[in-house]
Amino acid sequence: MSDSVIAPVRALISVSDKAGLDTLGRFLKSKDVEILSTGGTARALSDLGCAVTEVSDHTGSPEMMDGRVKTLHPKIHGGILGLRDADSHVQAMKDHDIAGIDLVVINLYPFEKTVAAGADRATAIENIDIGGPAMIRSAAKNHRFVAVVTDPADYQALMDEWRDHGGLTMAFREQLAARAFARTGAYDSAITAWFAGQSGEMPGRFGVSAGPAQPLRYGENPHQIAAFYPSGDRRPGVASARQIQGKALSYNNLNDTDAAYELVAEFDPAESAAVAIIKHANPCGVATGKTVGEAYERAVACDPVSAFGGIIALNQPLEADAAEAITSIFTEVIIAPGASEEAIAIVAKKKNLRLLLTDGLPDPAAPGLAFKALAGGVLAQSRDNGRITADDVKVVTKRAPSEQEMADLIFAFRVGKHVKSNAIVYVRDGRTVGVGAGQMSRVDSARIAARKAEDAREAAGDSDSWTKGSVVASDAFFPFADGLMAAVEAGATAVIQPGGSVRDDEVIAAADEAGLAMVFTGMRHFRH
Repeated sequence: MSDSVIAPVRALISVSDKAGLDTLGRFLKSKDVEILSTGGTARALSDLGCAVTEVSDHTGSPEMMDGRVKTLHPKIHGGILGLRDADSHVQAMKDHDIAGIDLVVINLYPFEKTVAAGADRATAIENIDIGGPAMIRSAAKNHRFVAVVTDPADYQALMDEWRDHGGLTMAFREQLAARAFARTGAYDSAITAWFAGQSGEMPGRFGVSAGPAQPLRYGENPHQIAAFYPSGDRRPGVASARQIQGKALSYNNLNDTDAAYELVAEFDPAESAAVAIIKHANPCGVATGKTVGEAYERAVACDPVSAFGGIIALNQPLEADAAEAITSIFTEVIIAPGASEEAIAIVAKKKNLRLLLTDGLPDPAAPGLAFKALAGGVLAQSRDNGRITADDVKVVTKRAPSEQEMADLIFAFRVGKHVKSNAIVYVRDGRTVGVGAGQMSRVDSARIAARKAEDAREAAGDSDSWTKGSVVASDAFFPFADGLMAAVEAGATAVIQPGGSVRDDEVIAAADEAGLAMVFTGMRHFRH
């Protein structure tokens, strides 16, 4: 019997998402399937003309505790879990008047959507489904005799299978069971992640809730396979963006676009327009301006060579002037919280350029978790949501920064948070002029950043040094004074760094001797 096709005679249906229920309900009615249901699902099916038996009538037990207890009953789980080819199970079903349930159609309380919508703690907890996962797992375990459907997207496949085979084959039931376990696993992972975010503690065990998979052409390189698995987190960014035009996003596009949008979100759009240009997950230019167009021109000037083929992120909607400037060079992706119709028309002339529009900016201070795969395990940590303002820093030198220097220092430190370590960022007048990323020594990053600033100055035809009068940010402390002196040689006048080195006094003394202003943040921003 287990290998045969089964044509369900009794179904249990309880769904939060009513999509497709009308079609499925009419189909089951045409097959004379007896339907057990609860609450809103029962009413919806009754409205379709389907004969429905309330679960409470079937079990003889009323719903109680505001509906928390209704399907947790032997007549439900016995009907799902009973082995039809085991004499002891068949006899137990007869003895206790348990009718077999051959089809279980359930989708769960919308916990993920509830949390993403910003629900309070009590509402989130109330949307943790208990009976649903229990019935899904029971049906999936007993898939030799029971079919389980957890996604409205599978209704059509179920109906097609039934029509083609006169019922549901073992192979099909097994596929449904695998999807069912994947769904409950993802659901539990989402709840685990939420509790971790609420408590600020890492759970003892953890699973990632993500999917369904969106296959990609390949990974970082053509010989690697890849897919994107949306987590369901509604944080504005690549996962939630609408792609207005352009080719499909690649693995590298997704990675770099995420990095760009997270960086540009550090700058409040109510204060100024901001643009971040990313290449290989590192910023090659970041600037603010009165308009997006002005911010873009200032950002691209930092490193026009690297900007070619880059990812452009905006903190304000894309307008026509900025669209004209951005499309004047080869660009892979533009991501913004909106765009004017004129700007969209301008970008449309570059058919391969991807334009992504989101429903807002991600909150840089929001909690969350970040993951990195290792051989034999996964590293997990809280998202780096640390932010520094002028009120948070400590002046450690004889000279305090000027108002303009302080504004640039905060700007530079926010950019440095998004640069691969060791990170050094030179900033002047609200724009990066040199970025040193991913070097094995901090002094090398300082020198590379100054060298890139000099190259950009020459490309712009400017006779004055761009790093002269700039400020410099370091993502971690200077272990020696040599990195600091490299910045002095470049012409920097103020420094922001976490502090905390055993040689802080030596570094502070070198800064005082050079006439620098230096502030400590007490917060490090390593990024690997």
